[in-house]
Amino acid sequence: MSEPRVYVDIDLAEGTTVALGGVVYHHLIVVLRRIRGDTVTLFNGRGGEHPATIESMAGRELVMRIGARRDVTRESALTVTLAQAVSKGERMDFTIQKSVELGVTAIQPLLTDRVVVRLDAERWARKQEHWQSIAVAAAEQSSRTVVPKVAPVMDLRDWLTAPTGDALRLVLSPAAGPGSARRGANQPVVLLVGPEGGLSESELQLLDVVGFTAIALGPRVLRTETAGMVALAVLQSQWGDLGSAFTRGS
Repeated sequence: MSEPRVYVDIDLAEGTTVALGGVVYHHLIVVLRRIRGDTVTLFNGRGGEHPATIESMAGRELVMRIGARRDVTRESALTVTLAQAVSKGERMDFTIQKSVELGVTAIQPLLTDRVVVRLDAERWARKQEHWQSIAVAAAEQSSRTVVPKVAPVMDLRDWLTAPTGDALRLVLSPAAGPGSARRGANQPVVLLVGPEGGLSESELQLLDVVGFTAIALGPRVLRTETAGMVALAVLQSQWGDLGSAFTRGS
């Protein structure tokens, strides 16, 4: 039986006990049917992880004994922020989940000219909370030791006024001509992916003015939730921690 991984936003120290209820209790006891004496893995997103043994589970609360820290890291050396135009329904959920599995460092949801999802501030806040919970679950599943932050939704033009340091700024565009992006040593990457209808011409012109490099992924037009994942996989293969499993034949 595999050892489940659970994210907890608390300090973890060997030999101490922690009491956990709510979602953690429901997931481990009701869904996974763990019992007293079983071991799970806890991590708090600050690096490393700890085995923890269930000591008791009375009153819908788990008491767990923390074991020795395991100094593992499964984080990519490539720092990459995914700036994703908001897509409808489960497409955005898919994007959040898979980008975390592919090692993204942070996620910035954006409103662009052709984004069709329009909500008030309260509902956007609930969306952000929902997306963050998806990022947590994806980090648990993919054995990451850090949970990427899903930032509040921003308008594209407002977001472009925020500093990005010396990051290599890339935007996916099917109309981009041939060429390649050049990245400096340890340079972070910002990857911008447009909505289902693509970025508008005025947006692409603005991105060019502020220093984004337009890149194409190939001759086929990909859906927004596909394009971002393909681009992240290429970036991780080129500059991150996805090794090549294939070699070109003669």
